[in-house]
Amino acid sequence: MNDKQFRFGVVGSPTTGSEWIKTVRQAADLGYSTVLMPDGLQLPSPFPSLATAAAVADIRVGTFVAAAPLRTPRAAAWEAHTLTVLTDGRFEFGIGTGRPVAEQQTAELGLPWGSAKERRDQVRQTLDHLQQLDGDRRTPIMLAAGGPRALALAASRADIVSLAKDAMTPRAEVAQLVRDLRELAGSRADDIELAMNLFAAGTRELPPWTKRAAGVEPEVLEASDSLMMLRGTPQEMSDELQRRRDEFGTSYISVNATYLEDLAPVVELLNGK
Repeated sequence: MNDKQFRFGVVGSPTTGSEWIKTVRQAADLGYSTVLMPDGLQLPSPFPSLATAAAVADIRVGTFVAAAPLRTPRAAAWEAHTLTVLTDGRFEFGIGTGRPVAEQQTAELGLPWGSAKERRDQVRQTLDHLQQLDGDRRTPIMLAAGGPRALALAASRADIVSLAKDAMTPRAEVAQLVRDLRELAGSRADDIELAMNLFAAGTRELPPWTKRAAGVEPEVLEASDSLMMLRGTPQEMSDELQRRRDEFGTSYISVNATYLEDLAPVVELLNGK
């Protein structure tokens, strides 16, 4: 049984400054511990956006996740270290090899996309540079783990591991992923915080963007036992998250900002548990 306390994050994609500030302040007021932001040229840059977030509310901030090919390793480490310094240690650096859409964006920046191995090496190099820049500081690292090579990297370098499987992955496969991660991590296993991201929470009808995010029609996702869904009353959702913590060890739960208010009663029920 996992005894790590729950904490909750909100994944936001700001389009205006006022909207972003409203989301950040609301998340802090409702008891969320972290505001997270994706990376990509279709959005404002995550690093200044998160600096703004940390300045307007007493909340942790993090990239979810920075795409390594969009910056050189030294530049990415510089940005991450800067946020650690300016937020007095409230920054969590999520980094990965980049989703497929990042290939075109990398070309727009005049940077190489590289092979999967080269992009993983970029992640390692970035973390090495960050460690050097941090010195006595320690920026928490979040890595996503789905395949065996990403799993090995996460086991050796991550403080937080986001379980990166698609929305229709069976629970048994996720459980096996966690067992593999713990075996690879060895003595570090108990120190790693396991994270799970939710597409939706509560009882509201799923929005159209769910299909793009999940890769299946909303009604198919709704009818499934997807771990990226959390449905029901606040008590039912709280009970389910505690079952997932017992089953998989997941204690860091993030949700799309669309459902910030829907998950808020669960945050209230489980904060400190």
